[in-house]
Amino acid sequence: MRTVAITGGTGGLGTEVVRRLSLEYRCIVLGHDDVDLTDEGSVQKTFGSLGELYALVHLVGGFAPGKTEQTPVEVWSKMLAVNVTAAFLAMRGALPHLSHPGRIVAVSSIATLSPAAGSTAYTVSKSALNALVQTIAAEQRGSGITANAVLPDSMATPAMLKEMDAAKLVPLERVSGTIAFLLSDAAAGVSGSLIPIRA
Repeated sequence: MRTVAITGGTGGLGTEVVRRLSLEYRCIVLGHDDVDLTDEGSVQKTFGSLGELYALVHLVGGFAPGKTEQTPVEVWSKMLAVNVTAAFLAMRGALPHLSHPGRIVAVSSIATLSPAAGSTAYTVSKSALNALVQTIAAEQRGSGITANAVLPDSMATPAMLKEMDAAKLVPLERVSGTIAFLLSDAAAGVSGSLIPIRA
């Protein structure tokens, strides 16, 4: 059975992704207690101990509101750390251990396709994540390793269901199903794609 490492697999989306992928893969869920994704040494040590991986599914991320002039440098730095640096270290840590074929899938945001006022640090950091995924896809072209990102709109996590009507939120099953497709053999020719997922 192919092995998939999942970062952020204990959150609202993560629980559903793990449930869905566990039907087909051996899932290794990496939580805060397992690895510090902002620490290079921790990441390298963790991925080095996992053995061969078929895929990395990177779900870790964070959100902070605020227009440009209202965003403290501390918030800007935190969003870059959580949404970009963590992804960079995780992907760089996983790549030497990925099989051929292999897969990398990250969760970004539909906000990156049409940036709106009010979430500068979040939108910019998620846009950088998109660029990271596409760069890795270009670097791995011909190797059998693909890299893609899914870009959901606001998702129907337990927290969001308290704030919004479910009909206006993306079902978690829709996101996990798209990720499952990108891991499949049928998606071997899909790489460097940014896939929007709407409600």
